[in-house]
Amino acid sequence: MTITLTSDQAAYVEFLVNSGKYASASEVVQAGIDALENHSRYVKRWLETDVAPVYDLMVADPSRGIPIEDVIAQLQRHHSSRHAP
Repeated sequence: MTITLTSDQAAYVEFLVNSGKYASASEVVQAGIDALENHSRYVKRWLETDVAPVYDLMVADPSRGIPIEDVIAQLQRHHSSRHAP
């Protein structure tokens, strides 16, 4: 298998190996793949446990939602109050 990295990515891999945190470039790549797998599992679990149930509730009863105009107005008020002189 051949993997091509940008010069910045290659420099970072070298930095990690030279720092002693990893013994080889292969270990760095393996850790990166592990992190991607963990992230994918986290996102899948989040979608299944948090997003899908709320979506189902909204489909069943759209009146539970907040009109987009109200959301925008609330965000604008919040932004204005944080950036007021």
